[in-house]
Amino acid sequence: MDFNALTQSLVTDPWFYLLGIPAILIYGIGKGGLGGAPGILAVPLMALAISPTQAAAILLPILIVMDVVAVRYHFRNADYGVIKRMLPGSLFGIAIAGIYLYVIPIAGLKLSIGVLSLLFCLQYLWQRRQSSPPSDKPNTVKATFWGFLTGFSSTAIHAGGGPASMYLIPLRLDKLSFVATMAVFFAMLNVVKLVPYASLGEFDTTNLMTALVLMPLAPMGVALGVYLLHRVSQSLVYQICYLCLFLSGMKLTIDGVTMLSG
Repeated sequence: MDFNALTQSLVTDPWFYLLGIPAILIYGIGKGGLGGAPGILAVPLMALAISPTQAAAILLPILIVMDVVAVRYHFRNADYGVIKRMLPGSLFGIAIAGIYLYVIPIAGLKLSIGVLSLLFCLQYLWQRRQSSPPSDKPNTVKATFWGFLTGFSSTAIHAGGGPASMYLIPLRLDKLSFVATMAVFFAMLNVVKLVPYASLGEFDTTNLMTALVLMPLAPMGVALGVYLLHRVSQSLVYQICYLCLFLSGMKLTIDGVTMLSG
């Protein structure tokens, strides 16, 4: 293929790659060894350079490659009963988020993602204050509610780890089972999310070629996450990621308000 033709089919903004490459690696690290929560940072970071919907569309094929690698590592340890209870609400959340992305303008999406990012930061701070969350048993109503929020936020900004954790953490799954359940569950959701993004027309040549160029980062990030699973402080990683999420959330919120008021 002609090099000039190839570059014309890619996102060319260098800021996108400066933000997108570490965002994708962080997402892979989270999926491979930290339960997926650091991945909440990816779309807000990438959306500082391109539109939020385009950022999410570029990221989705990369996530599916990550899922293949992560599921290969973890499928034996997943709790499939938990996944079965959460799945119906999550599928409904995906459908509602697809409609939301279709009707909301760019300014509204920036504001929405900024506010969601800040809310996830507040959720993280709240969870840290709960030194020992009360133990819970599997519950269909709670699984459906948190599943819906997981499906919605996962579709809108590929950040379903927060709501999913709100249901999973009180179940007191062991570390390996928690990571494995998140890996298999989000692998299922990401395949379904292809439908709304295809319906939005976001899988054009530019987005698909950009995703292809960034694709080698997917297995690298997951493998690094698996390596770090028993070797790094999860708390430190989360603190760094949520600090970056707060800063990007503030920027997107200000940009969204400015665009809407202008």
